[in-house]
Amino acid sequence: MMFKKFIQIYLQINKRRSQLFRRLSKKKSLFLNIPKRQKFIVSVIILSSILFFSEQLFGKGGVYIAVILSIFTDLFLFWAERKDLKNNFSLQVFILPFFYSLSSALFYFLVPARLLTRVGMTSLYALGLYSLFLSENIFIVSSIRTIALLSSARTVSFIVTLLSYFFMANVVFSLHLNILFTLIFIFIFSFPLILHSIWTHTLESSLYSYLQWVLLIAVCLAETAFVLWFWPASPTIIALFLTCLFYILVGISQVWLDKRLFKGIMWEYVWVAVIVFSVFIAFSLRSS
Repeated sequence: MMFKKFIQIYLQINKRRSQLFRRLSKKKSLFLNIPKRQKFIVSVIILSSILFFSEQLFGKGGVYIAVILSIFTDLFLFWAERKDLKNNFSLQVFILPFFYSLSSALFYFLVPARLLTRVGMTSLYALGLYSLFLSENIFIVSSIRTIALLSSARTVSFIVTLLSYFFMANVVFSLHLNILFTLIFIFIFSFPLILHSIWTHTLESSLYSYLQWVLLIAVCLAETAFVLWFWPASPTIIALFLTCLFYILVGISQVWLDKRLFKGIMWEYVWVAVIVFSVFIAFSLRSS
């Protein structure tokens, strides 16, 4: 009798456990099968909330949160895109989201600690991140089949890249580091951002044929940073100049890849370079 009763209790427990596992698996599948746009919205809300409260909760130690925020940005992107990435996995997709979150979080600690500034910065981050997620989604799908929105995605991605580059350059020069460390940091974030910008116009899984060109542009930016380290200008002015140089060099490369490097377009970039250099000199003299 005791053995029979024990068997009945065991079967009841096993039945309830099976029901619980079924419910959990349903919830798990429901969690994973959320529409892609809703995943993007959830991700942006969570990451923006972390950015907004990072300084209040962690103070200056919140700088370490920047790295965690960047990692979670890529994890959320993978969560949303995992089905499409199964067929066409590309590491380049994760470059810009990582650096955008990293640069925004680091720059966040340089701006004045006011509520209005925090709200504005967080809103800018959220808008840029959502646009970036949509753009990366288009790049992933476009590598499989042609999409009409590809040109818009490239434009949005390049704008976010320029914003990320400006934030990172500003942070590096604001730290007033030794010249060697400054050049190392400039090269470290320049190389992957250039690589991503070139990839958006090729959408090739392998970029070995363009690595030399990417390396050359990154070295040019590092060499310019070497000169600017001695220049008597504020970190913001230096970061703006470097960002404009990034825009010119990478922009010409993208036009060349699209086979649209005509004389008129080339002159547009030349005039941009002249205007940027003139404004830089004027502001440098003014600040000195």
